[in-house]
Amino acid sequence: MTSSEFPPSFRVAYVPGVTPTKWVRIWGERLPDIPLHLVAVTAAQAPGALRGGEADAGFLRLPVDRTYFSAIPLYTEKTVVIVPKDHLVTAADEVSTEDLADELVLHPLDEVLEWEQRPGKPVDHRPDTTGDAVELVAAGVGLLVVPQSLARLHHRRDLTYRTVTDAPVSQVALAWPEERTTDMVEDFIGIVRGRTVNSTRGRKAPQPQPKQERAEKPAPRRKAAQGKPAGKQPRGGSSGGRGGARRGRPRRRS
Repeated sequence: MTSSEFPPSFRVAYVPGVTPTKWVRIWGERLPDIPLHLVAVTAAQAPGALRGGEADAGFLRLPVDRTYFSAIPLYTEKTVVIVPKDHLVTAADEVSTEDLADELVLHPLDEVLEWEQRPGKPVDHRPDTTGDAVELVAAGVGLLVVPQSLARLHHRRDLTYRTVTDAPVSQVALAWPEERTTDMVEDFIGIVRGRTVNSTRGRKAPQPQPKQERAEKPAPRRKAAQGKPAGKQPRGGSSGGRGGARRGRPRRRS
C-alpha cells in the first residue's frame, strides 16, 4: 500500500500538564472519518516533533521560534511551589520568592520556567525530570516551583502546593509549522478556538437537502350561484321600458 492509499489522519503533540481531551472529543464528533492521534512529548521535544513531522500541530509552552511556527496563545498558568503537607509554607495561601530565600529549591533539567534569578538555595544535584524532583520533595530534600498543571499531574497525598505570586509564569499555546497550514490544521484551530461547526474557516457540516415543494394546485373557479342573474336588474322586473306593467297600491275595501 502506498502512502497515498493510507486513510487521512491528524496527529497532535502535547506536553506534560496539558489535557487535550475536550478538543479530541469535539474532533471526533465533527470529523469522525479522520482519526486523531495524540503524541505525548516532553517540553524540550515538542518543537522537534513538529519540525520532523511526527505531529501536525501541538500544545506546547511558549516561547517558540516564530520565524518557523505559527502559534496561538491559549492560557497562562499560575506558578506554585510544591512542599510537604507539614511545611511552614502551608501556613499561608500564597508566598513570594523572597519567602523561599532560605529554602533548598530543586531545579530539574526539564524545567519549563524561565528564571532571571532562581529562588532559594540551589541543591547540588539537579534531577533529570520534574517527576524525579517531586519524589525528592516527598523525601524532604527540597522544594519545587512549577506551573500549577504540573503540580496537579504529579499529585501525591503527602504533598501540597501554594501559589508563588512573583514567579515567572508559563503560557500554553497551540503551534504548528506555518508552511504546513493544511485544511485539517485549520479544522483543529477552529475547534480549539471554539468556532461553531458552520464557521467560515472550519469544515462545514453537510447542509440538509431542501424538501421538494409540492406543485401548487390552481385555485378553483367560482361558479355563479344558480337562479341568480349575473347582473342587477332594475326594480320592478324586466328592463322593458315604460310599457311594462307597474304595481299600484292595493285598493282599500269599503
